Amino acid sequence: MTQSDVKATVAEVEAQETELVLTTFTHEEAWRLGSRLVELATERDLPVVVDIRKGTQQVFHAARPDTTPDNDSWIKRKVRVVYRFGASSYLVGLRARAKGTDFNADQGLLFQEYAAHGGAFPVRIAGVGIVGVVTVSGLAQQDDHALVVEALRELAASQSAG
Repeated sequence: MTQSDVKATVAEVEAQETELVLTTFTHEEAWRLGSRLVELATERDLPVVVDIRKGTQQVFHAARPDTTPDNDSWIKRKVRVVYRFGASSYLVGLRARAKGTDFNADQGLLFQEYAAHGGAFPVRIAGVGIVGVVTVSGLAQQDDHALVVEALRELAASQSAG
């Protein structure tokens, strides 16, 4: 990815984060979101782990075939990035790349604790802010991110239609 591609992707992901702000995020909605992600992964035969948190509580977790405990480690590290930096793990990593820096070295954070790789996306409520994180692990980082965005778009659309 060229530097101009990275900058264009940063702008695209920033737009997604502005767009994907929910009106509510109940346990039932977390369950529907997680179930939809598993459904999409099953339809496409994707080896992913899906994790959803409200605050620090894990409210949904599912592992598809061909995943390993390492995916759970990636989830924890991506979630830490979202909560610490207030943006998707993909966006945080892309911003570092756009500056020509290594995220972990630049921030002084251990890679074993923080992974600024795509797949963890903040759950934002209008007028409130970040209330949770939805994460996918198992694919290339841009694909983990895209799957989360697809399912969040569906949830957001159902809220505005309802």
